Amino acid sequence: MYAIIATGGKQYKVSEGDIIRVESLHVDEGSSVTFDQVLAVNNGELSVGTPTVSGATVTGTVMKNAKAKKVLVYRYKRKIGYSKKNGHRQQYTQIKIDKINA
Repeated sequence: MYAIIATGGKQYKVSEGDIIRVESLHVDEGSSVTFDQVLAVNNGELSVGTPTVSGATVTGTVMKNAKAKKVLVYRYKRKIGYSKKNGHRQQYTQIKIDKINA
């Protein structure tokens, strides 16, 4: 059984027991989170929502809130001596999927 959920402007295919990284949700570690934007559910047969499946939810537990590895951005213009180095670390929330309610 799997479901396709939408959160943070992205879509994720999840099953029970999966661990996923989503955009930061600002929820405490160890607390439960419920996703109600379920786009599709497959439990033997595929149910596709228009746009979401009515009555379907996915619940999970927040494992940690952290930052991803640093991404370096380097801008450079030749012949004029311009260069600029910048870095960015994206925040994310790691979630363990507990149950798919369909």
